This record gives sequence, structure tokens and C-alpha cells, in this order.
Amino acid sequence: MSEATSETVDISRLSERGMITVRGDLTSVDLQYQLTSLAGVDMPSEREAKVEDGRGLVWMSPDEVLMVLPKSDVEGVLGTFRETLGAIHHLAVDVSDARAVFELKGPKWREVIAKGAPVDLSPKAFALGQMRRTRLGQVAVAFWMTEPDTAELVCFASLAEFVSNWLKMAAKAGSFPDYLKEYKNDA
Repeated sequence: MSEATSETVDISRLSERGMITVRGDLTSVDLQYQLTSLAGVDMPSEREAKVEDGRGLVWMSPDEVLMVLPKSDVEGVLGTFRETLGAIHHLAVDVSDARAVFELKGPKWREVIAKGAPVDLSPKAFALGQMRRTRLGQVAVAFWMTEPDTAELVCFASLAEFVSNWLKMAAKAGSFPDYLKEYKNDA
């Protein structure tokens, strides 16, 4: 991956990222304990992402979290869920192959997403630890920041090529309208 400059955003697909959708009563202490133990992070609140070093939990809805982890760990984690949560009402499904994850790295990543998502991406409205589910153009996506100049974006794998092309076009140097220029000193 090349180094990002002030007018570029590097976009790469994270092909080794595993993902497990977990649905259930997220207020259940037993379910929370298993999720946080296996992910190694605290339980996210509404519209939060707790992801560190490619592993964590992303709130998706009042009864759903997305666990992100290395793809090689997915089978073992699902086995642990089966063993430890058998009596607790839940659903845990490997969605690694059904989703695509992109990393946007560079100081203009907010501008890239802002071109197609109806979301306030100013630093005051969207900060580290927050996530959004929205549309990018006409495609359902979710995204969160992993570092101040880096975000991860998830979409359905069947739309990965379209989203990849869309992101690359939106990230072309010289194409940024500086929607967020008034916030440059606030970031």
C-alpha cells in the first residue's frame, strides 16, 4: 500500500478479515461476557465500534453486533459460542464471505465517504469509536474509524467490485470539494 498524501486516500480490501454477526438480547450479562471475552474489547453502545488491531465489536442494531476478527479465528469462536451459549437465545453466523471490508487511509477519507453518504462526517459529529450504517450511493454500508486518518467500510461481498470502483473514483486526487475544510483545525 502506498503512503497517503494530503490529496490522496489509499483504499485497500482487507481480505483476511473475519466477521461474525451475533444477534440476541444484548443486555444479557452472559452474552455480553462471551462477546467481550472473545473480542477482547468492551461492549459497544449504540452506534459505537470498539475495534483494536483488527479485532472487536461493532454495534449494528439494538439486537445485533458484528464481531470482527482474523478470518482464521472465526471457526474457533463459533465453536466457543456453541459450547458456552447453548441455552441462551442467540444467533451467531459467519458472514466473512458474505461481506467485504475496505480500509480508507489518508486525511481525506471523510471527503470520499461524504461524496456518497448522507452522514455528517465532520470531526465534531463523527469521532473515533463511532460507527454509521447508511448508504454509499445506493449501496448499504457500515463504517467506523480505526485511527484519525483511517476508516473501515463494510458492504455486501456481491457489491465489492462496484464499491471498490466507486471509492477509487471518489478518491481521485484533485476531486475533493473540501466539504469539511472548516473543520481542518478541529480534527
